[in-house]
Amino acid sequence: MADPEVQISRGSPPIEADVDMEGGDADAEGTGVPAEEEDKPAPRVTFVDYLKSPMVELLIGSGDSQTLLMAHRALLTKSPFFTEKFSSSGNARIELVDDDLDAVSCVLEYLYTGEYFPHKLPSGALEPDPSAPKIDDSGAQLLKHAKVYTLAEKLGMPLLKSLSHSKIHLITSTALAEIAYARYVYAHTTRTDLTIRKPVASFWGQRSHVLRHETEGSFRDMCLEYPEFAFDVLSFVLDAEEKRAQRRGDEEVGKSARKRARGQ
Repeated sequence: MADPEVQISRGSPPIEADVDMEGGDADAEGTGVPAEEEDKPAPRVTFVDYLKSPMVELLIGSGDSQTLLMAHRALLTKSPFFTEKFSSSGNARIELVDDDLDAVSCVLEYLYTGEYFPHKLPSGALEPDPSAPKIDDSGAQLLKHAKVYTLAEKLGMPLLKSLSHSKIHLITSTALAEIAYARYVYAHTTRTDLTIRKPVASFWGQRSHVLRHETEGSFRDMCLEYPEFAFDVLSFVLDAEEKRAQRRGDEEVGKSARKRARGQ
């Protein structure tokens, strides 16, 4: 989702011939704004300014699991999605009935602090999470960041998308966890989102001949449930084989080289 477009007024009213052009130092190039005011930097928006803004209610989920959160309006306007909501309705309550509570809380943490737990350390690893196993065997840790990714896409926050995607690749996981992650990716992203889909197809394209035996039939079910996944994995395997053939100097690559026995 693109950043909000900024409307810029093009051109200025023409200067009439009888306008006194003397005193040019009083304004900047005929703009009518004193030079010292035009050069004056815009006031810095402080964190206190954000906290002084009105509170907005966020209604997350539906049914018995519905949760009400509060956030400052000025921080929420960093998202084009929320900005549009405010401009169209002006209400102090926004409903996010289809979104995950943990993902929304991560987005709010990011808006307030510029990061969300677990943070990326200077070493490039993720800080330890005492509540999570060292190896993700269910997909919960992968899905945590995948849900932040898809929510950031919805909210128009590309930097958060990039951050969450980078955290996905720092998770140590099992084959079953990877299948759960792949299922979520292909269920909640578009086929044009190669940023997240291509690494998934690459992962299984390189390892499916081994890992499919560890998935207890889940790999087969995934291929049948999401044909795009099966096609992307197959395409990766065929492209890799084509590149290997080209390196071997196989001149038959790209041609129908298979020959059938002809009847006599």
